[in-house]
Amino acid sequence: MDALYTAAATANGREGRAVSSDGRIDLALALPPALGGDGEGTNPEQLFAAGYAACFASAMSSVAREMKVDTKDVAVTAEVSIGQDGSGFGLAVVMRVELPQELEGETGRRLVEATHAYCPYSKATRGNIDVELVIE
Repeated sequence: MDALYTAAATANGREGRAVSSDGRIDLALALPPALGGDGEGTNPEQLFAAGYAACFASAMSSVAREMKVDTKDVAVTAEVSIGQDGSGFGLAVVMRVELPQELEGETGRRLVEATHAYCPYSKATRGNIDVELVIE
């Protein structure tokens, strides 16, 4: 792969800070209450969900141009779960894609599936974590 852009961030654990190399991200990190923390900061699952949702929505715009459909009213929500996976922890994702009425049915399904094949986050997770696509 020939890199077009490289992002860098430094973190010191789930209960510390995450800072991007350009300083635009500087966040307190905290375990969510469900994992025994106080929830007084963001967590890696929220950051991953935000990145995946944004990437998927952007990828959908590219795919939609090729399919000649309009996606201006599309919303993408990534739900990232963490849980026990054998001797450690694993992730799972539910991608909820809210489509406007004109994209319901076969066209919408083809758009979402083509986006999942195209999106860099989807490619990175394929075969590594379960990703469920839900069209709403």
